[in-house]
Amino acid sequence: QVQLVESGGGLVQAGGSLRLSCAASGTISSVNDMGWYRQAPGKQRELVAAITRGGSTNYADSVKGRFTIARDNAKNTVYLQMNSLEPEDTAVYYCNARIAGAGGLFVYDYWGQGTQVTVSS
Repeated sequence: QVQLVESGGGLVQAGGSLRLSCAASGTISSVNDMGWYRQAPGKQRELVAAITRGGSTNYADSVKGRFTIARDNAKNTVYLQMNSLEPEDTAVYYCNARIAGAGGLFVYDYWGQGTQVTVSS
């Protein structure tokens, strides 16, 4: 069974930094697009950043210049480096990946368990 396990969340003061990690494990043929979403209480889940297998990236306007998404294909891991954090960044962050399993034919969306990021002012 494919799983995504997140780590790196926590409490940080405004202006600080955190790095989130998300590793995919299980029987995997390929990992395609990967990304990070976040959801604050009472708000809809939104895309923060995404990255293709080849390294093309896309960011929400609110995090451009502050966050950097990267991946290590050998480790099936995606990272989110979060700098200059603001209270508005407080949310549960979820990683997402489109993964083909053992058969290599069907691609499914998988989600991490979520990790809390809290930024204090």
